[in-house]
Amino acid sequence: MNKYSSVKNHFIFLVASFLFWMSIFIYMPILSPYVELLGGTYTFIGIVLSSYGLMQFLFRVPIGVVSDFIKRRKPFIILGMLMAMISSLMFALTDSLGWALVSRSFAGIAAATWVAFTVLYSSYFRDEEVHQAMSRISFIVVLAQLIGMSFSGYIVDEWGWRAPFWIGGVLGVIGMILSLFIYEPREIVKQTSIQIKDLLLVMREPLLLKVSLLSILAHSIIFTTMFGFIPVYALQIGLQERDLSMIVFSFMIPHALATLFMGKVLVPILGKWKSLTLAFFCTAVFTLITPIIKEKELLCIMQALNGFSLGLLFPLLLGMSIESIADDKRATAMGTYQAIYAIGMFVGPYLAGMLNSAMGIHAGFYFAGVLGIVATTLILLWNYKERLSVHYSVYKLRKRLKTFRN
Repeated sequence: MNKYSSVKNHFIFLVASFLFWMSIFIYMPILSPYVELLGGTYTFIGIVLSSYGLMQFLFRVPIGVVSDFIKRRKPFIILGMLMAMISSLMFALTDSLGWALVSRSFAGIAAATWVAFTVLYSSYFRDEEVHQAMSRISFIVVLAQLIGMSFSGYIVDEWGWRAPFWIGGVLGVIGMILSLFIYEPREIVKQTSIQIKDLLLVMREPLLLKVSLLSILAHSIIFTTMFGFIPVYALQIGLQERDLSMIVFSFMIPHALATLFMGKVLVPILGKWKSLTLAFFCTAVFTLITPIIKEKELLCIMQALNGFSLGLLFPLLLGMSIESIADDKRATAMGTYQAIYAIGMFVGPYLAGMLNSAMGIHAGFYFAGVLGIVATTLILLWNYKERLSVHYSVYKLRKRLKTFRN
């Protein structure tokens, strides 16, 4: 399994990754209510939420290209840890809408460096094990999100609205120190230089673009719902701040389990594209049902089902984005993929915020549900065209053979 690294190297890398995401997501369930508490409208909440994705869209491709050019990943990992720490501490030390927007933008810049994390970790594995690497690191991401988000409501209830931000800042400091000890294989430095024409070819690779488009839709859904307006909706229907932990648990535990279930069970049985179709269709249905729910128990059940469905999507899309790309161009491919899907992180919550301001908070959930249907339809259309292409190729081959024999 392990191509370059020891168990110690895996451990340090995964713990650092865990702290990185926990520092960014520990305050996510209370972010929307907190901005609302500061006086922000639904539209402004959408802008704050979308700034996280906008920064990733702007910075991920440059980070991927520069990382491939200098053949280094670790400096960007350290930079990401630093930005995550600054983001949380900035939230903790300020209390205005403008600073909230700046602070969340810094978190987006931090998240943009994740391209370096994923490519470096994949270098610890053989090429044929890339899906296993992505599943493992996706599990660490979801685990960090689960633990951090699950306790944020309780932390606010006990120590106030600023406490999650302070904790996130401390975790960022520890993670930045730990990142200094991450192992980077020498083999990465020995790779040949990348030509601009090669980078353009990577960015135009058909499978990468298809997977990136689907990921736009998936990230629009999750950043509109659980990472967006679900906490606000839960408080509106009568839940308390401490109840947000139960909602997060309901979503994130199935979400985490699904990252392991996808690669080991579902894909071997159904294949990649059928697995994506099933997962997108299910999340569309569960998202559309959400705004008619008024009870805590039913909301928890619906979030559990939606969390599992969305959890099936992300590791598979992540692995598919680089599975056909050469090692020395994977940071560029990953940067392209993550930059494109970041469009969903800012367009999704931004449009949902505008719709919620105009028509009520239910509108954002209907919008996200429709996106799931669009994704399902796209996959079905692509599969249909691919089957037609295969049939046509077989027909031409048979016709040539028949002509040759005659």
